Amino acid sequence: MALFRDQSDVSVRPALAGDEEAIARIQLGAWRAGHADVLGADVLDSLDAAAITARWAQAITTPPAAGYRVLVACAGATVVGFAAMRPLPADEQVPLAPPGGELLALEVATGSQRGGHGSRLLTAAVDGLRADGADHLVAWVLDGDAARAQFLRSAGLGPDGTTRELATGSAPERTVSEHRWTAQV
Repeated sequence: MALFRDQSDVSVRPALAGDEEAIARIQLGAWRAGHADVLGADVLDSLDAAAITARWAQAITTPPAAGYRVLVACAGATVVGFAAMRPLPADEQVPLAPPGGELLALEVATGSQRGGHGSRLLTAAVDGLRADGADHLVAWVLDGDAARAQFLRSAGLGPDGTTRELATGSAPERTVSEHRWTAQV
């Protein structure tokens, strides 16, 4: 007697109008779960879910330029993750020569992690950047985000030594550090 395992319907597709609520919910949940120590409760509590949802709606329906993409990972019809990418302008190409692309965001809902959604999203993002002529990828990792660092390292990216400081917008003013990771694609 043959045994068959249930195979879930998993996919990655371009984000569509209407996906923005799921994307914002996943992003806010991921930030609260993974960045509370670095960002602080005051910053996380001040995030405006409606404004974040509106920004994702705009990014999906009217991207700022060619090559900007938002992708979603689905389990059946349910959006369980997302990624956003853009081509890098020439002045942001250092240390690699143009053309390149940047992974702006990649998050998977907490209950759907470790199911391959992140890898599928990253692969689809790289495929899209390659189709636009990019030959390298840049991503930024928030200080202390060991899970993201491990994920990117397993995908072949590595830190290039560049760090940037970002203001959190909280009072009193606080900054966080991000480290740039790169790879040839």
